[in-house]
Amino acid sequence: MGIRHLVCALFIAAAAATPAAADDSQSLTTLDSLFDEAASNQADVIDDSTISKRSTCTLKNLSVRRPWGSLSQKDRKAYTDAVLCLQSLPAKTPASVAPGAKSRYDDFVATHINQTPFIHYSGTFLAWHRWFTHNYEQALKNECGYKGTQPYWNWALYSKDPASSPIFDGSAYSMSGNGQYIANKGPITLTLGDFAPVYLPAGTGGGCVTSGPFKDMKVNLGPVSLPQNDGSVLSGTGLEYNPRCLKRDISAGVNQAYANATSIVNLLLQNNNVGDFQMVMQGVPGSGSIGVHGGGHYTIGGDPADDVSVSPGDPVFYLHHGMIDLTWWTWQHLDYNNRLNAISGTGTFLDSPPSANTTLDTVIDLSYAGGGPIAMRELMSTTDGPFCYTYAR
Repeated sequence: MGIRHLVCALFIAAAAATPAAADDSQSLTTLDSLFDEAASNQADVIDDSTISKRSTCTLKNLSVRRPWGSLSQKDRKAYTDAVLCLQSLPAKTPASVAPGAKSRYDDFVATHINQTPFIHYSGTFLAWHRWFTHNYEQALKNECGYKGTQPYWNWALYSKDPASSPIFDGSAYSMSGNGQYIANKGPITLTLGDFAPVYLPAGTGGGCVTSGPFKDMKVNLGPVSLPQNDGSVLSGTGLEYNPRCLKRDISAGVNQAYANATSIVNLLLQNNNVGDFQMVMQGVPGSGSIGVHGGGHYTIGGDPADDVSVSPGDPVFYLHHGMIDLTWWTWQHLDYNNRLNAISGTGTFLDSPPSANTTLDTVIDLSYAGGGPIAMRELMSTTDGPFCYTYAR
């Protein structure tokens, strides 16, 4: 079977297992069509003759990332078991770098904390998180025996009631449930420089997670900048040892406002250059929108998901960024020749302080999370360089 037929067949087969939509049906239909178009276009440009000589990717070892809801219960449990395994292994990060990093899982959190000022609202945002998520997936496989691929969370499918989705329903086959309900919470207030604040509706939890695989999980690192429902912010270095329960405050209001099907469709169709695409994805400062990137994070809510720097401390982070990567992958393949190597931005958060433009030669280094230094040019295609994966919906 050729790559075109292989990829298209994967999408069609997976579509049959997609749960009932909770979002606007017309936008979901359009979104599915865009995903399918991207898959078809990938099939047109990727085959045995066009995969580059530096890549080890072939049709035989091409892996497929799938949405959490389409995985079998056995496969979901295999994934969460591997995450728990990673949390039980010793950290590689020296105490001199992050004294609070106690596990292999914490290596990834510490790396994200240390590099946050350079990997958001910057030219490396998309590729850095693609490489970060890939190396997390590889750690699950190589260090904890996981046989599957990194699943993703399609925000649009459950936007009206994310807490009841297969991701957050609290079963043994979920990513654990909501936090314990805390009444009379105010909104979360987000501030950025001199821009007007954004107020996000509180969710239906707020306390410690008490169900599912991660009910006993300890969050060791943070906070760096954790907004509170009273308008205050908890702050610190993020790198000290601060063990506490995993908290969530799942908010359908945030999901529906910022990460529904219409938001994703508009992101894909209304932004023809990568600068606009990644800016709208993250939320244009001063626009009142937090984008689909913020929409996913603040749908989860709580501690550490509400803390930009420490957000990988919640295991759902990687399903969220799987969807971020799928959205970028789709956008690239809707105009492959012009978008594959498109880069925009500098090396710092909103170019503050001013820094050099990001290029294909810019090097990314995940430090103790693994992967080694790598140039941006190696990270632009999911079937080239170190990657060999595609997506099914």
